[in-house]
Amino acid sequence: MADSALLEHLKWRYAAKKMDPSKPVSQGKLDVILEAVRKAPTSSGTQPFEVLLVTNPEVKADIRKVAWDQSPVTEGSHLLVFAAWDNYTAERIDAVLAQLVEERGDLPLLNQYYENLKATYLPRDAQVNHEHAARQAYIALGFAMIAAAEQGIDCTPMEGFVPAKVDEILGLREKGLKSVVLLPLGHRDASGDWLLQMPKSRKALEAIVTEVK
Repeated sequence: MADSALLEHLKWRYAAKKMDPSKPVSQGKLDVILEAVRKAPTSSGTQPFEVLLVTNPEVKADIRKVAWDQSPVTEGSHLLVFAAWDNYTAERIDAVLAQLVEERGDLPLLNQYYENLKATYLPRDAQVNHEHAARQAYIALGFAMIAAAEQGIDCTPMEGFVPAKVDEILGLREKGLKSVVLLPLGHRDASGDWLLQMPKSRKALEAIVTEVK
């Protein structure tokens, strides 16, 4: 395999189990990670999620209580909460279209495309639409994790939490959002993390990739 700086960064990263609270993520590196999230692709360009950037120690402590007491939630200097739209609405889709028209001009068939999108999405069950939106948030999560590795920042993706409780803590329901995944950002505690000493374990490429000729 050819040398790749990206693959070296991915080899370095792991899901840190202990972070050093005395080493905060710099604003410059945080900005890169958040910009990677913003630039992530989403279905029909809707970007149907928001990211809550939590730095308040008391709020992080409350979230840790409903996140299986996972220490990176409070040890990391920043906690990203990816929250997907609870549903697609005409207003939300129209806002996407309005931004596209403003930035790109009124391109042929643009209005018709998003009218077709509304005709497909709006009759669907809200839970189906939320799950679709959540999958878009996960694309952005992947971009955030890669950007963090490139910046030498540790992160730990977490689904082990009670979404309804996090939604309550952050007031997400009033915003039409539901939390789907947490991502603490920080620096690994090399002396206290048992996982750091373990070799990275992944399936062989042949077990994951099948070429269809």
